[in-house]
Amino acid sequence: MNKKNRFDFACQITKQAGELALGYYANLSSLTIQDKGVQDMATEADVNTENLIRAAIEENYPEDNFLGEESYEKFDSKEALRLGNGTWVVDPIDGTQPFVCGIPSWCISLSYIVGKKVEIGVIYDPNTDELFAAQAGQGATLNGKPMHASSVQGVKNGLIGIGFSNRVSPQATLGPLARLIDADGMFHRCGSGALSLAYVASGRLIGYFEPHMNAWDFSAGILLVTEAGGCSNDCLAEDNALVDGAMVLAAAAGVYEPLQAIVNG
Repeated sequence: MNKKNRFDFACQITKQAGELALGYYANLSSLTIQDKGVQDMATEADVNTENLIRAAIEENYPEDNFLGEESYEKFDSKEALRLGNGTWVVDPIDGTQPFVCGIPSWCISLSYIVGKKVEIGVIYDPNTDELFAAQAGQGATLNGKPMHASSVQGVKNGLIGIGFSNRVSPQATLGPLARLIDADGMFHRCGSGALSLAYVASGRLIGYFEPHMNAWDFSAGILLVTEAGGCSNDCLAEDNALVDGAMVLAAAAGVYEPLQAIVNG
């Protein structure tokens, strides 16, 4: 299939996965929750949603690699790069904590990466039936209509999303947060980094910072932001970023440099 077919496929399977996850969300009392670590959990909704996406990819693109949050231990990044095939990167439910708590701030995130370049990024919020989608060089859309990052300048004129990760020290978040508040900025946290990046792309947030994110959380979102006219750091620059993750900084064009200065201190 050509790139256009891949993009259409990505949008379709992400929506299908969202419908499956929404069914689980409507019956939370039946879920079995597995503890994966500090502030990290999974349910059969996560696993079965990822399996749905994986099966569809294996059927349509058997030559491609697959990296999912619930099965990342099986992924060989060196082998994937050696083969030169594209990699589908999937978070079946980003925001599992809000999900299990009955808070509608979670989404399905899917991207298609070739080498170190994100070619396709799709984020679907089943709670609002909003599909954020982008293809490299083709702009970004929200439910099929063009979307754009905010046109504001500086950090004072909107909300900036802030994420937290247990993989780094608390100060890696608290330092930039304190400096943002000192600069008269206002912060927002929804519990889903992927959804927050989609909000930057659509102009709802003017920026987003998290000291560490996994590739399945950030890869679709950074393409959305840049294709919507915003800016992002090169999250995939390091060779192991697909499996090890990276710091993420994304913002509207007029906000990126001031926010970068705040983050860097």
